[in-house]
This record gives sequence, C-alpha cells and structure tokens, in this order.
Amino acid sequence: MNIAVVGTGYVGLVTGTCFAETGNHVTCVDIDEKKVERMRNGEVPIYEPGLDVLFDRNTKQNRLSFTTDLASAIKDAKIIFLALPTPPGEDGSADLSYILGVADQLSTMITDYKVIVDKSTVPVGTSELVHAKLAANLSEDLFDVVSNPEFLREGVAVEDFLRPDRVVIGTSSEKAEDLMMELYEPFVRQGNPIIVMDERSAEMTKYAANSYLAARISFMNEIANLCEKVGANVDMVRRGMGSDTRIGKRFLFPGVGYGGSCFPKDVQALAKTAQEFKYDFRILNAVMNVNDDQRIVLAKKIKDYFNNDLKGKTVAFWGLAFKPNTDDIREAPALYIIDELLAAGANIRAFDPEAMENVKAIYGDRITFGKDQYDALVGADALSIVTEWSVFRTPSFDVIKKLLSAPVIFDGRNLYDLNRMREAGFYYSSIGRNLVK
Repeated sequence: MNIAVVGTGYVGLVTGTCFAETGNHVTCVDIDEKKVERMRNGEVPIYEPGLDVLFDRNTKQNRLSFTTDLASAIKDAKIIFLALPTPPGEDGSADLSYILGVADQLSTMITDYKVIVDKSTVPVGTSELVHAKLAANLSEDLFDVVSNPEFLREGVAVEDFLRPDRVVIGTSSEKAEDLMMELYEPFVRQGNPIIVMDERSAEMTKYAANSYLAARISFMNEIANLCEKVGANVDMVRRGMGSDTRIGKRFLFPGVGYGGSCFPKDVQALAKTAQEFKYDFRILNAVMNVNDDQRIVLAKKIKDYFNNDLKGKTVAFWGLAFKPNTDDIREAPALYIIDELLAAGANIRAFDPEAMENVKAIYGDRITFGKDQYDALVGADALSIVTEWSVFRTPSFDVIKKLLSAPVIFDGRNLYDLNRMREAGFYYSSIGRNLVK
C-alpha cells in the first residue's frame, strides 16, 4: 500500500519505518524543514535501538521518504496515519490542536477514498471530532476515521511494532476494517490477535492500559516505602508477588516513579476525562499523587544524609533519561531530583549514555557532564543512580570508592546486592530495602 504518516516523533517514525519494512511505500510528513532534511540525508533524529538499521534499508530501497508537503504525501496514500503530539495542558487535558489542524487541512485535499487513522494517544471522542472536521468539506463516502492506538515501549519500540502483543482497531466501517486488517496481517503471523472494536472503546483501551501499568508502579513504590519502615526487603516481596500468575512480575519494580511521554500524560488525560464526566476516579488520583512524591524520594534521602546542608556538596548522577535505551527526558525523574538538589545549593555532575544533549539544552552550564560514568564521579560527595542503563549494573566498586570523596551511593533502581555493598564498605541507600552503612 501507499501510506502517509503525519508526524515523525517516536510513534510516527517507528510506525512509518516498520510499515516500509513490510513492503509498503511510506511517506512521512513533518513541518520541521531541518528535521526532514536530516532524515533525507540518512540521519535518524531519535535514539531507538534497531531503528537505524530499518531506516537505512528502507530509505535506500525507496520505500521510505520524507517531505514537508502534506498534499503531495497524501495524494496517492490509501491510509493516512496521524502521529502528532497531544501535549497535556495545565489542567491535564490533551491538546488536540495539532490533530484537528491537520484534519482541517486534509478536508480540503482529499479527492478519493482514504482511511484517516488516529495513531496518537487521544481522549475518548477524538475520532468523532476528526470526523466532523473532515465532513465539513468532504462527502462522507470519501473517508473513514479509525482509532488505532499504539502500545510501543521506548527502547524496544521496533520489536513491539514488528511483533505486537495485540493490534487494536477502532472502527464501525467494514471497508476501513478490511484495509487495516490487510495492512497489519504481516505483523501477527504468529497468532497474536487483531481486536476490532468501536472507536470510543479503542481510545479508552490505550488510556486504561497505561493507567493500569502506572498504578502497578505506584502501588509497588508504596509497598517499597512501607518495606523500609517495617524492615522488609522489597526485592523479596516483589518476587513473592510476581510469581502469582494472576499478578505477574512485570511493572513490579520499585524506583523513583514513572516518567516519559506516555504514562504521565495518559494518566492525567484519563483523570481529566473522568472529571469532565463528573466521576471521582480516586485510585487514579492517588496514583498521580504517589508518583509526584516518589520522583523526589531520592532527593529527600540525599538531603537527610547531609543534614539538609548541601551547599558546596557535589552529587554525581548516573542516568538522566526516564528509562534506559532512550534519549527521552520527558517527565524524567532525574530532572525533578536535580531541580530539588540545585535549589538546595548542590553541584551536579552527570552522565547518561544518550540523554546528555537533551538535558544540556535545559540546564546549560548549571550542571557538569562527565565524559563517561566514572568521569562524572570525580570529586563528588555521593553517587545517585536514577536510570538503570546496563552499563551501570556491573561497575568497578574500587574505582567508585577511589573517585568519590566518600563511599556513598543512593540507588533509585536497586541495582546492587545489599551484602556486596556492605562487604565493599559503602553507605548504600536504595528503595524499599534496608539501609547499608
């Protein structure tokens, strides 16, 4: 098929590249001329493992192309994916201006039947708003609007797209359903389901899934905080819980809260929807409150250790991205912790394998960046581990002790064994486990 993908962020670029990989001809559209030029020159503008290989192959074989011209991109396309930003407003509601703006443009360009697909995460009822924008200038036999939420995890987005657990298609049109089934058939050859439902249910499915996963994280962080008070070990509790097949082991890792482009925004948007319909979604509100507190729990531990006197102290950071295998810092817990420590007068030395340029754009010279993980430790009074990159899992503890002014580690991801840290002579504070000192 000929496909157009409007928007080249994480979702749009992964979507377009993976559809090209299965033999479709994909044109990706973006209003950022410099970004489009970079992609035309073979540069992948985001860090996502495995994407560069597919990107290179499909651009060289002319199945994947880029433009700023929306009209030319959609001219021959049978399916148009809208993968546009839906940033949260101050009240938590999703900003639909980008999606509705493009829908308005499409209503003056479409001349033959096309399927318009909401790939962005959008509130319930958005497909109807897009439909209304299109119908303002188009005959309804020229288009159908489909909700097709994405379930991509940054860091493994390519794998998630090529081998999805499930594909959700929200449509009331048999014609659109047939086209979407044909498009996705190569991705579900192992038998994973394509689930067809109405548009509103598809839109709700995305928010419900992410909010539930966020609830698991916040619940586990509450358990971890209680473990510290009662003297239990959250690692053991997690293993005991996760072996229950009704619960499972995923998303039961305690830490410094959830971040990224999906969970915070989606939980807020679902809570806002509940508010609009006058429903008091108490569990979801509690999830957000727990996460707000958890994001700065490491900062509180550091402040307590230094008796609330951080002036002149230097704290090293390992990890800045909201999770490993991405350069995404949207709602990253590290930024909240850094803000707390800077406000208290601390100096920050930081290292992240991929996210440092993005953080530099925010803080400039207010923090110092290491050439590698050990360079970030030079002269620091403590190490704070915030993102669980693999490179941090098996460090040289002898080198860490040598470079730090004191052997002090605050671990927000529980990377190290308590006994080993005790034997190595560290002050080691983690999440939901006994303090080693």
